[in-house]
Amino acid sequence: RCHHTSISQMCSCSKTISDEKYQDPFQLGRKDLKNLYEDIKKELLVSTAELREMCEYYFDGKGKAFRPMIVVLMARACNIHHNNSREMQASQRSVAIIAEMIHTASLVHDDVIDDANSRRGKMTVNQIWGERKAVLAGDFILSAASVALARIGNTTIISVLTQVIEDLVRGEFLQLGSKENENERFAHYLEKTFKKTASLIANSCKAVSILACPDPKVHEIAYQYGKNVGIAFQLIDDVLDFTSCADHLGKPTAADLKLGLATGPVLFACRQFPEMNAMIMRRFSKPGDVERARKYVLQSDGVQQTTYLAQRYCHEATREISKLRPSPEREALIQLTDMVLLRDK
Repeated sequence: RCHHTSISQMCSCSKTISDEKYQDPFQLGRKDLKNLYEDIKKELLVSTAELREMCEYYFDGKGKAFRPMIVVLMARACNIHHNNSREMQASQRSVAIIAEMIHTASLVHDDVIDDANSRRGKMTVNQIWGERKAVLAGDFILSAASVALARIGNTTIISVLTQVIEDLVRGEFLQLGSKENENERFAHYLEKTFKKTASLIANSCKAVSILACPDPKVHEIAYQYGKNVGIAFQLIDDVLDFTSCADHLGKPTAADLKLGLATGPVLFACRQFPEMNAMIMRRFSKPGDVERARKYVLQSDGVQQTTYLAQRYCHEATREISKLRPSPEREALIQLTDMVLLRDK
């Protein structure tokens, strides 16, 4: 049965954008993302047919291209802010391509670590080709992204984007550990969320802002917007693990509990049901733990509290991006914060 709580009911979004100011981010970003996946496949040119097939498997054009879209919108917003330029630089678009490649490589590796069998409604790479080959395919996508990054030829950009790869690894290590102390546990969860999800968006936004203009204040605005949207995105993802149907989500629900992970809704629920503490510490490993924990979460205000927290991060992202000069792209980035909160998959 689907416990689908409409987030729009909870979402007292702080600002509604009037029709003439409304900018659909997907429409606005589409021109810059045209041929995105074809261009990624060009980066993955490899002689072995099997390796090529594995590497191209997730670049089927069916993903939302959420990260590259934020990156191209941020690039244009920063270009307009700096000198009213309407041109997108080739190097900025390259950052969007590299961001999607790093993200996808991390999905391939995550699916191996989690022993996942479905992603975006289809079988995972590790299920079809096996774990060893999947690890190598993830490595190959990452190496192709590094080659594309080097081609930009800007050491600052290389430094900013390689930070993402370091954060992904550190985030995965954080996810493998757990904290006994309740307050430490929430800080640990948010740090893991930043490193595994938000760092890529934050640093990609920062990279295109550096290419747009020399002002460090603008770089910080871009970074903070990406960081806050990225954390909110993951918080809503953690909510959907409890509220959405498996077939709608394209992957199994309660997946995090089955992996032994205590996400936002669980940590908030724990305050109302302290008996969950023991379950969290043993990573929901006893028979019946996953179902009981899920029931506690749905009986608590864990889903609501996590959604409110996501709203606060989106509000902060909006506050940051509003410091840039007005432009259709800036409005689209503001609009995107609502879309992050209201998405249902």
